[in-house]
Amino acid sequence: MTDRLEGSALRHMQIGEVAERTELSIKTIRHYDEVGLVRPSERSAGGFRLYTDADVQRLLVIRRMKPLGFTLDEMRQLLDSLEILASDPAADERADAQAFVTDCHTRAEESCRKLRTQLAYAEELTALLADNATTEVP
Repeated sequence: MTDRLEGSALRHMQIGEVAERTELSIKTIRHYDEVGLVRPSERSAGGFRLYTDADVQRLLVIRRMKPLGFTLDEMRQLLDSLEILASDPAADERADAQAFVTDCHTRAEESCRKLRTQLAYAEELTALLADNATTEVP
């Protein structure tokens, strides 16, 4: 199969290119497929996973959530909620999705605040060590 499906504007990428674009390992991308977070949009005649830009965007959302402590189930629910909000859902479905996205936003902000504090401490330590590392011992 070529990078472009005949008669379609969708460009399909193999897993190596997706790994480069997302800075995730091939093993991690395969794992996300196995647990159902991001399934490849297509498979080649030889069985290779083929991904679209939309698949890459889903992987990037996951990559952003992981360091903030979200679970795989929460990642799945956020991806589903974002997909719902991008469509034209019923009012109750929209409200549930919006509530979950709002909760994730609040948690992400709190995680960022904690990470900024940790980074400041790490930078303080690095500066202290730099000052002492350049001092020559007689």
